[in-house]
Order: sequence, then structure tokens, then C-alpha cells
Amino acid sequence: MIDLIFPDGNSRQYPDGTTAFEVAKSIAPSLAKRAVLAELDGELRDLHREIEKGGAFRLITRDDPEALETIRHDTAHVLAEAVQELFPGTQVTIGPAIEDGFYYDFARDEPFSTDDFEKIEAKMREIVDRDAPIVREVWDREVAIKHFEDVGEAYKAEIIRDLPAGEPITIYKQGDWADLCRGPHFPSTKSVGKAFKLTKLAGAYWRGDHRNAQLQRMYGTAWASEADLNAYLERIEEAEKRDHRKLGKQMGLFHMQEEGRGMVFWHPKGWRLWRTLEAYMRRRLDAAGYVEVKTPQVLDRSFWEKSGHWDKYRENMFVCETVEGETLSLKPMNCPGHVQIFNVGQRSYRELPIRMAEMGSCHRYEPSGSLHGLMRVRAFTQDDAHIFCREDQIEGETARFIELCRSIHADLGLEAEYISLGTRPELRAGTDEFWDKAEGQMLAAARQAGVEPVITEGDGAFYAPKLDFVIRDAIGRQWTCGTIQLDYVLPERLDAEYVGEDGGKHRPVMLHRAILGSFERFLGILIEHYAGAFPLWLAPTQVVVATITSDADDYARQVAERLSAAGLRVETDLRNEKINYKIREHSLAKAPIIAVVGRKEAEDGTVALRRLGTGNAQELISLDEAVQTLTMEATPPDLR
Repeated sequence: MIDLIFPDGNSRQYPDGTTAFEVAKSIAPSLAKRAVLAELDGELRDLHREIEKGGAFRLITRDDPEALETIRHDTAHVLAEAVQELFPGTQVTIGPAIEDGFYYDFARDEPFSTDDFEKIEAKMREIVDRDAPIVREVWDREVAIKHFEDVGEAYKAEIIRDLPAGEPITIYKQGDWADLCRGPHFPSTKSVGKAFKLTKLAGAYWRGDHRNAQLQRMYGTAWASEADLNAYLERIEEAEKRDHRKLGKQMGLFHMQEEGRGMVFWHPKGWRLWRTLEAYMRRRLDAAGYVEVKTPQVLDRSFWEKSGHWDKYRENMFVCETVEGETLSLKPMNCPGHVQIFNVGQRSYRELPIRMAEMGSCHRYEPSGSLHGLMRVRAFTQDDAHIFCREDQIEGETARFIELCRSIHADLGLEAEYISLGTRPELRAGTDEFWDKAEGQMLAAARQAGVEPVITEGDGAFYAPKLDFVIRDAIGRQWTCGTIQLDYVLPERLDAEYVGEDGGKHRPVMLHRAILGSFERFLGILIEHYAGAFPLWLAPTQVVVATITSDADDYARQVAERLSAAGLRVETDLRNEKINYKIREHSLAKAPIIAVVGRKEAEDGTVALRRLGTGNAQELISLDEAVQTLTMEATPPDLR
């Protein structure tokens, strides 16, 4: 007999070999109809799979959040069956569930087209309607290899050969179609539902290796209901409108080109936006007791070996050699350089904490296929800082940083979602005892600040656990922006020390922290969050003075001079074009204020203000009032 413990704390005994479906029937026939999966000691399992042992047990219905990943995985299998029915000779490889959907990689000589999506989706709906049972079978390894080779599935046969000896070979059949898969899956294709849509095609190398054959990857999305699908598609449509790459071009902020992969060419407007954000960050850091430093861009290999980065991070470093035989690397991060500044002279415990900041330019090699506008680059600037402190200062400094980080995100209009605690990764420096201690300290520090972090296993940096700040943008997407990482390892490796109250030498604790992460990525997030329509204090161009007729050119220049003298970022448009054309053009460029002037405004000393997003509405006010009003509105939040 096996003992199953249910969520309400009650337990029941069942005969060995009982299935989850039979358990559901023993509770209520209606539950057996609604259940699609079971959870045993945290592991999701097929409903008709025999239960081999007792433990914490729960039945999952299709409406439960835990079912969504299986909806997507099942939909990937339905896609693969549909493709093979429609395009005989196509080989299937792998098809996992991913965030917001799924994909399947296919091997086929002829290219697929998005024009194929409609008929593939129709075939998928037909397969769902068949209500074919999805059955799990365990096969002998050699039998499975022979089967897939006989049906022309060379990739599946290769996967099986490479599986560890002794691992069960599980095959899932839906009707006459079969696929190698670990599962779990729903009881039948009908359970998958029809809230799915194919979205795009891409190339993918077999097993991610460019030396292997290139496959065709078909992406899709799947949800529990049509309402959820439609909401997602609306979000995607809105995200496409907000794409920072498109808006960056439309607004004249930046561009990127093939000769400098992952490197940004900032245009005057984009650089004004950058400098505005940078100036705000400097003011906030100055007020928070940070000192700013600057460290070298290139350092010798021996330095990176001593810091540990050469062994752990070499594949992401840009390395060069000189004619004198030196091996140098562009810095991928600022922290080792900050330790060198700390190490100059003798430090006392009375000096701590030292909060050392740098707007540091870094370079990291990212594969070209992973580069994405401002979001994933090879050259970037971190709003980096390192806090050197005593162990008894960790909690206070962490709490102080959490408050600062949240305040800055709020000033920038981003909603705080949660804070995560990343624990030890597989590749790491330090002993298990160190990680036990460091993780406990970060957890205690977060709680000291009134935060209960979400634990993300294995997500720490290689030298330290970390707290990451997750924010939500205007269309509900989550972004990780801001981190603080506790580090005992680097001060040890680079011989950092201070004189304690006892007169002895002690190692400082190092808190690595950033609020934006990198200026490039954060500006990309801000562009998309605001859809380019920045609040007045951030906008690269705050006011455009546009003339109705050339009679007002001199007055337009006077208006621009007055506004500029008040500290506003102003442009003039004196072109011989109709005013509606000018307004439309500057509105597309997301200018927040257009000050329209003509002969009458020049005679009266007024301006007609048009605000972005208010249609044709305009406000006629005196120039003095416009200067006063706009200057107040354009004041950064930290200076109000």
C-alpha cells in the first residue's frame, strides 16, 4: 500500500500501482473529468501513470497555473504531428515549452514560410478534435533507436544514443504518432485546447553548434483560454509598437551597424537622453554618500588571473596582444579595479563603509546571434559601485541600498515587482561553508529592509549570492534592473584589508551593486516603457518652437533663447513648411511640447503650447508664463 498526503493534510492509502486518475475517481467523478496531471512530492506526472511510492500528492486541473507549461509542451507535440502529416519526410528534433509558448525544430530540405501557418494551425485544431489518447510507454533503448532509424528520424535516434546509460527511454504516443519525450503530458489531445497561434520562423543549428546542420525553428504561443491568448497577442502587438530599435531610429536617438556588432552609435538626441540620466544618477549617488572613481579600460592578463576572472570568465573577454608580448584584456567589469583603489594606502575600520562608484565602460563578448539592440550589447556602461564594509555593516548597507534603488526606479516611472535572492550556481568560487554564510547574510539583510525575497536557486554570481530587483513596465513585462551581491572572495584574492578596532588586519566585505545595470539596456527599457514619450525632465528635446510663417522667425528665436536660458532643451523649426506638417513630424519624433508661434503670437508676446498625446488641443499663454510653467515641469524629481 502507498500513503498519499493531500493538500488539506489528510492522507489515504491506495494499493501499489494505483494511477492518479484512479485516485481522482475515488474522490469524485467530476474531479476525474477535470484533472489533467498529478503532482507527487513536487514532480508533475501523467494522470494515467502508476504511482510507485507515497508522498505529498495533488491533482492538477487544466485551469491551474501549473498546467500551463504542459499545455505548451503538448501543443509543441501537436504542431510536430501536424507538420509531419502536411509535409511528409520532415524530421522532428526537439520541441520544448518556453516562456509564453513553445517551439519545435524541424529538419526539412524545403524552407517553411509563414504562409504555411494557416494550414498548419488548421491541422493542429483537427488533431485536437481527434481526442487521441496520449500514452506513455517505456521502450528498450536499442528498440527505440531502431524504430526511429526505420522511420527516418535520424535526430531522434542520435538523441537516444547520447542519453546516459540506465535512463528510461520514454515514448509518448498520440494516436499513431509517437515522439521521444520525458513528459509529462495531458491524457488526450483534446485537453490541449485551441488557444494557440504560430508566431515566427527562425534558423537554429542542431544542438546549438554552428558546425552542425541548420534546422528550421517554428515558434508558437499557447494559453489556457482564448481570452488569455488574445490578451497576449495584444501585448505583443503593443510591444512591437514600442520596440526601442524602431523608436530609436524614428526619434533619431541611435543606430547600430554590422562593422561594430553590439556597439551603439549615439546620435545627439540619444546622447542628451543618456547625459540627462547620467546627471540624475550622479546627483543621487552624491547625496547617498558615494565617491566616484575611474579605472583603466585595459589590464594585463596576470591581473585577471589573480582576480579569478580569467578562469571563470575568459570566453566572454576581449583579449589582445601587444608587439612586446603582453596579453591584455578589455575589462568585462569594474570590481577588480575598485579593489586596487581601496588597496592604496592603509585603511581603517573608521573609514568604512566606503561606497565607490564608477560609470564604467565595459566590454564582453556576446555571440552575434544573441545581440539585440540596446538590450544585449558587447560594449556597455555600468552604473557600477562597490561598497567596502565591515561584516556588521552588511545588513544596514543592504537595507540602505534597497531604499535607494527603489526610490530611483520610482523616479523613473517603473513599478517595483519583487526582489529575488539568487543562490549558489554550479560554477562558483568559494566553499560551501562560505555560501551558507553569505546566502544567510543576504536573506537576513533583505528581511532587515522589510523585504521577503523570492528564492531563485543557482542564480547567484560565480563569487557571491545576490539580490536582484524585478520591475514591471507599462505593458506588464518584467525586467531585472538593479542588483546587490555579497562578496568575500574577491577581497581575499586581491589582498584587500583594513586595520580593525583591535589593531589587527581584517578583510573587508565587498558589496557589488548596480541600479540601472547598464545604461544601454536601461535606456532601451525606458524607451519601450514610455513608448518614446518621455516625461518632460527626461526628454532629449523638451520643447520645439515651430513657426507658422516666416514673419515669426525672429520671435521664435527669442522664445527659444528664453527657454534655453531657463535650462530647457530646445529646438527651433523655421522651415518653410505648413505648420500641420511640422506638428505631425515632431509628434512622431515624440517631442513632448511644441510651442507654435506666428505673427499674432509675436505681436502679443505669447506662445501656443501643444502637448504630445492631447490631439489638437493647445494652450495660449504668455512667454513669461510658458518659461515659468515649463521650467517647473522639467525639473528632475530629485530636485523638486
